[in-house]
Amino acid sequence: GKPLILHEEDRDLCFDGQMNDSALSVELGLKGMPRTAEEIMVMRDIALAEYTKTCLHITHISTRGTVDIIRAAKSRGVTITCDVTPHHLTLTEDLVASFDTRYKMNPPLRTCDDISALREGLADGTIDAIATDHAPHYPENKEIEFTYAAFGVTGLETALAVIDRELVHPGVLTWSDVAKKMSFTPSRILGVQGGSLDAGKIADITLYNPAAPWRVDPKNMKSRSSNTPFFDWELPGRAVATIVGGVIHRN
Repeated sequence: GKPLILHEEDRDLCFDGQMNDSALSVELGLKGMPRTAEEIMVMRDIALAEYTKTCLHITHISTRGTVDIIRAAKSRGVTITCDVTPHHLTLTEDLVASFDTRYKMNPPLRTCDDISALREGLADGTIDAIATDHAPHYPENKEIEFTYAAFGVTGLETALAVIDRELVHPGVLTWSDVAKKMSFTPSRILGVQGGSLDAGKIADITLYNPAAPWRVDPKNMKSRSSNTPFFDWELPGRAVATIVGGVIHRN
């Protein structure tokens, strides 16, 4: 009864890949990671889930094709959920041209068309949740040549404010949608308590001030890792406190 949580990637197709497979990857001399590598694994695992009656959760999807495949699977009754990250909803492969390793992640940053499809998928319910794919790294694993740098970015401290700026302000999501996709639905997918303000439920709560602007500076972040792709962004609000296990923590 538990979901099988999958990172979808055909490693033979992605072997030694560094970024999205495109004209830009050729121009930069970086081996590409084709969208097909993600999409064919999604199709394979959906077929296996239909055959075995397994519950699937596909994490950090990144392409228009994947959104279309999952939408079609849901329409025919496959038990499947999925999530997307703030960085795949907001950043494109063009940033890799700087060779800044804070833009190196797996799956890689894709295109504006993929971002449009991911946002459409969030709005119409195809994509169930927003998750950070938080991957902190020591500086020595990031501050090296792009080819040798580790994949992954930090995301916990910036996630809610980035979603506020990029999806709430433009009207893609409401705050109710955000609460559902970042708290209520993830709790249901994982089968854990949380995500509800009903009486008697666990009250682990984030208090967010949408009118507390700040600039992302890795030097001032709580995390000891500074590999955020949102460095120097102006964000509209911030978490001012959390309540965890009945204990109030103020930022």
